Amino acid sequence: MCNRVAGALAALALLVPMPGAAQEPMAAIEWLEEMTRAPMERAPGPMGGEPPIARSAGVPDIAVSPLGALSPDAVGLLPTNVTGVPATLWQASATRTLIDLIAAQRVEGQPAMQALLYSLLLAEAAPPADAGPEARLLLARIDKLHALGAVEPALALVERAGPSSPALAARWFDLALLAGDPVAACGGLERHAAAAPDYGARVFCLARQGRWDSASATLEAAAVLDALTPVEADLLRRFLDPEALAAPELPPGPQPDALDYRLREAIGAPLPPSALPRPFSVAALSGDLGWKAQLDAAERLARMGAISENRLIGIYMRHQPAASGGVWDRVAAVQRLDAALETGEVAAVGAALPPAWRAMRDADLAVPFARLFGARLAALSLDGAAGRIAFSAGLLSPDYEAVARGRAPDTDEARFLAALAEGRPARVAAPSSRAQAVTRGFDRAPPDALARQLSEGRLGEAILRAMALYSAGIAGDLPDLADALATLRAVGLEDTARQAALQAMLLAPAR
Repeated sequence: MCNRVAGALAALALLVPMPGAAQEPMAAIEWLEEMTRAPMERAPGPMGGEPPIARSAGVPDIAVSPLGALSPDAVGLLPTNVTGVPATLWQASATRTLIDLIAAQRVEGQPAMQALLYSLLLAEAAPPADAGPEARLLLARIDKLHALGAVEPALALVERAGPSSPALAARWFDLALLAGDPVAACGGLERHAAAAPDYGARVFCLARQGRWDSASATLEAAAVLDALTPVEADLLRRFLDPEALAAPELPPGPQPDALDYRLREAIGAPLPPSALPRPFSVAALSGDLGWKAQLDAAERLARMGAISENRLIGIYMRHQPAASGGVWDRVAAVQRLDAALETGEVAAVGAALPPAWRAMRDADLAVPFARLFGARLAALSLDGAAGRIAFSAGLLSPDYEAVARGRAPDTDEARFLAALAEGRPARVAAPSSRAQAVTRGFDRAPPDALARQLSEGRLGEAILRAMALYSAGIAGDLPDLADALATLRAVGLEDTARQAALQAMLLAPAR
């Protein structure tokens, strides 16, 4: 077994940097939000370092070769210098295997795995060898982003690919409607009319273009062909004919889609996003439905890493809480802490920190909170309960290693956490069975099965399997936790492994 593992890791060294020289992935969602706020400015002039003018009037030799159809599965938003993973990520794996692994990922309550999954789903990478024009892997990536609530990145991904098939067009339409952009939703269909997903979309877009007669005719033709459900047909009739609004109230369907949601909104019978699947929360982020709905949506999405902590805090700081209980108490507590940090008064921060931490941790928002405040809190001379909280928040922040080095731990658990943050948990005694599993993960090679996949170049597949092991590990299967961490470190994802281990120690139920 040792020989097989050693051979696998030797082959892996040719694929991806090892931990000492790892190129860690940036936070994909935060990077995309930043790009949206401040698009890259490109200086005018030649691309790729080409000279601005030709050096002779001669015609250069041109090599001509036939181009095969480029697989849309290669489409991504994040280049390798952002994700930290190579372009060969998917190349050696079977498409069906990757689709199943992506769909099976369960990353609730696992911020490090959420960030890694977004990086994988949005990465620019060569398609699997068996990829075809059907874009099966791309569709699986888009569908997973949608399920996680990352509607805007999913829409950007399908826009990059183009709605060249009915399946992609349907996703473009749904995602654009959820994002509150019906112009984009219908624009994509207009440019690719042959790929229009269904009659409902056609009727909606014809009406938005002011072609009411065509919309009515299309609706009636669809009704004759039984191409719409009774609920869909009724909604579209009410949308086209204001007099139909006096009809009896229409109950919600069992599984409303984006068009259903927007039609009900248009006729004055909106559905509350909080009662619908996670992707519908994006519809409340604008604030048009009120601050309470916006807060609920932002928290729901932040728990899945679908929006950045900066976006969450921006919504928290928008107004003063108008009531008490639930989200209002969290907002008030965070606002008090932020105000105390602005004054720089240690006593005020020490008083405001415990209730803010408890409120955010109880709402499964400890990591967004830590990413916002952890480093600042750890830099203060807080003692007692506030000092312990500041240390924990600092370890859950991106600055975990500097936080660990800046504090003299005074308990066995704190000493272990500090050693873990520096990537050397074995230098101190493990205070629990979970800590022992974490230590094993930092002192072993990947399990044979994953090492073999890595030696065969199936990097993305092995990472996805390691993520599934991590999910099982924090649920109580400690050997799986060790194997997950060992695999992440072996492929150069040292930062992800450390953050995942710290989160397992600080946030997962005690074992």
